[in-house]
Amino acid sequence: MKFRRISSFIAAMLLVCSLASCKKTGKEGDAAGKAAETTEAPTEEETEQPTTVPPDLFPDYPISYPEITTQETGDLYEAEYAVFNGELSISGEKKDVPQPATDRYGREVYIEVFSGEGYVTGFGEEGKKSVTFRVEAPSTQHYDLAFSISSEAAADCKVLIDGHEQTTFTTIDDGEFTLITIYGVFLTEGSSEIELIPENGDIKLDYLRLKNNTTLGELKYSAGKDTVNKEAAESAKELKKFLTDNYGRYIISGQYCSDNTNKELDLIYENTGKYPVIRFSAMHNSGDSFDTAAKDIKACEDWHKKGGIVGLMWYWEAPGKTRSVYAEETDFRLSDAFTETDISGMSQEEIKALYTSGKIPEGCYALIQDLDSMAAQLLALKDKGIPVLWRPLHESSGDWFWWGSDGPDAYTWLWELMYKRYTGFFGLDNLIWIWNGQSDSYTVNKDTFDIASVDIYLDSKREFGSRFEQFAALQKIVGPDKLIALSECSCIPDADAAFRDNAVWSFFGLWYGKYIENNRGRLAKEYMDKDYLIHAYNSDGILTLDEYRTLLSGEKLTPEYGTEPSTEDSTADTTEETSGEEPAAEESNE
Repeated sequence: MKFRRISSFIAAMLLVCSLASCKKTGKEGDAAGKAAETTEAPTEEETEQPTTVPPDLFPDYPISYPEITTQETGDLYEAEYAVFNGELSISGEKKDVPQPATDRYGREVYIEVFSGEGYVTGFGEEGKKSVTFRVEAPSTQHYDLAFSISSEAAADCKVLIDGHEQTTFTTIDDGEFTLITIYGVFLTEGSSEIELIPENGDIKLDYLRLKNNTTLGELKYSAGKDTVNKEAAESAKELKKFLTDNYGRYIISGQYCSDNTNKELDLIYENTGKYPVIRFSAMHNSGDSFDTAAKDIKACEDWHKKGGIVGLMWYWEAPGKTRSVYAEETDFRLSDAFTETDISGMSQEEIKALYTSGKIPEGCYALIQDLDSMAAQLLALKDKGIPVLWRPLHESSGDWFWWGSDGPDAYTWLWELMYKRYTGFFGLDNLIWIWNGQSDSYTVNKDTFDIASVDIYLDSKREFGSRFEQFAALQKIVGPDKLIALSECSCIPDADAAFRDNAVWSFFGLWYGKYIENNRGRLAKEYMDKDYLIHAYNSDGILTLDEYRTLLSGEKLTPEYGTEPSTEDSTADTTEETSGEEPAAEESNE
């Protein structure tokens, strides 16, 4: 069946700065090349040797979701009439509600007043009390849920819909009733229970407003087909064009490998009958040694020969006496290496002369040595005509990696230096550049990246869904002329939900270790069970290696999903500040 174009699109106006939270404890070992382990006892099934199942034994799963009917609504549910879970009280005197003012974030504020007969209080700080609203959705569609909340101190509030955790947001600490909105929540027609749980702070809860979402049309698939590097090799141009042509039609599958083998890729095939399209490697230098990276490069060559796409990132151990990727573990400070001298096109000998004469800092020369060592690895792929999805300096808006911890000015300088040196001095014309800054304050020159991406890790007990909030927030920052990708994730996004929510990521990259494999080399079940993985890799909305080869050959896949890429002008202004939008639902990175 053909995919029906959704009559409206989701625009989740959320801040991207909370897309990646603090340093990810569950992934630190993985970053150093150590796969995380699980501790569950082996079952009888897991003690058996894996068997390879012929692909034709797996069913195809067409994209499926309920028919969406857009209907205007704005129903108000007073908290005092909701279901109290725990001892709560109703406070306040009856007052008329004036026209709302706005706070410093541009949100609606009802100063010292409330709606209805009062507001609910007495939640405490233990996170054991909650309020459940029983709402009636007039139609099956996407809604905005707006909570009117007052709090003297910032409190984290969890939202559950019919018992499933939807998101978490943080209240404003100004003591005024403020509307905090969750955008684009999908509800089916009829009754739903929406529970609000303040987890670590007392709040005053006035009401919940259920309103039909009207901002869906802001999400577009109008990315440009050209590479930002005008001198890019034909292979890179062809890959970028392929990504753009299929943007909004398929989510391209990708998997990170923990070493230079393909054990994660083979594990996926053994369980689903399909291989991912993209083989991602997290390259790692140990001090000034790039031997491990060289092994990754060889594995990339082999994957390219098999017809797949190559993706690379770099866990860059900083120069200095104590080398580490983590800011707290190294004495290197990027801001101390800054220079206004344009050294991007100079030879190492010229740069060393500047350092020895005191014209540039020692750290600047050390950066160049590492940059050039990695360039030598990438040149091996260039020489073989292999295009690369290149994602350097990832998750820069967080304070855990040294390249982001000294602030956006230092980071953007390093990004510019790398881009100019790699594309100009080294002529690395095979790179498709991925910006993974995850915050508008860390945005780099749009002429230096092709793809914007975000990394999302959720607690294993939460449904991953489509992650449309982050998709929308990132497109709001970079504009519709850039591809939007899920560069790291703890779970494969739900393809049905992604098409339903109009958040069709260009590609995903599932991390290795506990997210795919347990310590016995079997399929891990903590984040995805086997049925979920089978469904994902056999979904008509997720592109796998065999299907990628089919499309490259000029044939079409049946059925086809998604939208036709827009031919509209994609030069719209993208400089709008996000500080005036509702707070993002912060995701917890494992």
